[in-house]
Amino acid sequence: MNLHDFYYDLPQELIAQDPLEDRSSSRLLVLHRETGEREHRIFRDIVEYLKPGDCLVINDTKVIPARLMGVKEGTGAGIEVLLLKRKEGNVWETLVKPGKKARPGARILFGDGLLKGEVIDVVEDGNRLIRFEYEGIFEEILDQLGQMPLPPYITHQLKDKNRYQTVYAKHDGSAAAPTAGLHFTPELLRQIEEMGVSIAHVTLHVGLGTFRPVKVENIQEHHMHSEFYVVEEDQAELINRTKKEGGRVIAVGTTSCRTLESATGEDGILKAGGGWTDIFIYPGYQFRMIDALITNFHLPESTLMMLVSAFAGRELIMETYAEAVKERYRFFSFGDAMFIV
Repeated sequence: MNLHDFYYDLPQELIAQDPLEDRSSSRLLVLHRETGEREHRIFRDIVEYLKPGDCLVINDTKVIPARLMGVKEGTGAGIEVLLLKRKEGNVWETLVKPGKKARPGARILFGDGLLKGEVIDVVEDGNRLIRFEYEGIFEEILDQLGQMPLPPYITHQLKDKNRYQTVYAKHDGSAAAPTAGLHFTPELLRQIEEMGVSIAHVTLHVGLGTFRPVKVENIQEHHMHSEFYVVEEDQAELINRTKKEGGRVIAVGTTSCRTLESATGEDGILKAGGGWTDIFIYPGYQFRMIDALITNFHLPESTLMMLVSAFAGRELIMETYAEAVKERYRFFSFGDAMFIV
């Protein structure tokens, strides 16, 4: 399949720049895969499409304030560092701008020296390994100095850091939010559970590779980034039991979907455990676990566009996106949602 098969035209003004005051008041486009029928609702109406015995699978990763503004020791030149993943101890793989100022041996000061870093190596894609020095607890210092690493298409400043977190975010480690989950409120989740719908947790730490454009014309040649996931034993049991008893497994977001599909064997059984996944889901993929998907609207020609096309069919997705543009839905991270059933 060609990259251009997943292109659609999106007016700039439809890219949501700010989260809504009430998370659950986003719009919801419900897409019925079998019939192609589309309904235009409000997100909190999702309860009307859930049934007792279903299981919602949420990704409880937490975004770390991974964007650090520092200065180069000796010259005072400004340097921006984005934490990508912890390698070992105090060594992190990072994205540094401008890279030419961050050769091995360069030292960077953050927050008047509250945090210091030394570039120790240049690795794949020009990323830098930085060893950090500090006194106290790294996470507390990061919370004090770091900013949320908002996607490049969001240009507004985020007033409240928590609005780029789900209400159930628990395990630190993501460089980007699992945005389909941003629509849920504690009240809505409580209402869903009271209906007899189970809520299962998985963890996938979202990497910035999620925003990396596909640069090859033949999408099968695209090299997918890898991300770390964990499925706990009791959660695997809950999800497998749902499937066995005829309930639907509903992935909240593409990250939950990728976790479930990575950890499910050919026998259709979800295995507990953890590891790295670079699963790339595009049309032709046979889904092993998920029955429905809650997701936001994705960038043209992105791997996420390919994933939803694999689930609902490319032509149906392209028609649905054209309708969403016409109906002026809000797109991307702070935008509206789809429920593909």
